[in-house]
Amino acid sequence: MVKSRFRNFAVGSTMLWITVFVVVPYLFVVLYSFLERDPAAIIAWNFDLAGYREIFSPVFLVVCWYSLLLALGTTVISLLAGYPFAFILARMPRPLQRMGLLLMIIPFWTSSLIRTYALIILMKANGIINTALLSLGLIEEPLNMLYTQTAVFVGLVYTLLPFMVLPLYTSIQKLDTRLIEAARDLGAANRHIFTRIIVPLTMPGIVAGSTMVFLPALGLFYIPDLLGGAQTMLIGNFIKNQFLTTVNWPAGSAASVVLTVIMCLFLYVYFLSSRKAHTSGMGDMA
Repeated sequence: MVKSRFRNFAVGSTMLWITVFVVVPYLFVVLYSFLERDPAAIIAWNFDLAGYREIFSPVFLVVCWYSLLLALGTTVISLLAGYPFAFILARMPRPLQRMGLLLMIIPFWTSSLIRTYALIILMKANGIINTALLSLGLIEEPLNMLYTQTAVFVGLVYTLLPFMVLPLYTSIQKLDTRLIEAARDLGAANRHIFTRIIVPLTMPGIVAGSTMVFLPALGLFYIPDLLGGAQTMLIGNFIKNQFLTTVNWPAGSAASVVLTVIMCLFLYVYFLSSRKAHTSGMGDMA
């Protein structure tokens, strides 16, 4: 009886918190996306689709296209770097696994904003990298690394790589090694084992990690602001500017709704991939 009351209290309080601080504010965002902009009062309570028309303007479409390319590139590089690391980590002895996970999680204990400022110290003209290269005589003048698209790309990969590794590690840990051994006994080549057994069975982790990297890469605005300066404009920067700079809440709300729709589509893809992998695993066991 006591456990039941505690469970109901925990679930009820959590649902209340999510409703008050997540659902209700987002419903206001959806509502504002259908209202008219008023320079004096921020919004006017008149139905208008000007916010959605504005985000589908040529300027925003260019920003959206560049954001998608950058987020896709961040996801691909994070996957290529994170998959081997997660695979090796999952095959290590248990004590080394714990140590590797600890070293990977430690950066989460520090604000990502502070870690972004650390990248500035590394990449600025008189930063650590340029100072070291000049001291070694490898370059004659400082490299222009900061306030470039490359700096933004490096910052996104650096910040979001752990979000790729953790789902991959969990998925690889559940991999049935007996299937790999059976494939080797039947004479399958390593590349066929990887492409036809390992990758399909770890696809839920790949999709989950890609989703957890791709979507934040679209919405993060402080990394492009700090590392890219005024030369880089992503969807997250567009939304921030609409709310804080131009005070165009309908357009910012409409862009936020579009991002949420994209997130829901990726979550649906993840759900389908997980269900397919589960069904395939049950069939292999049978």
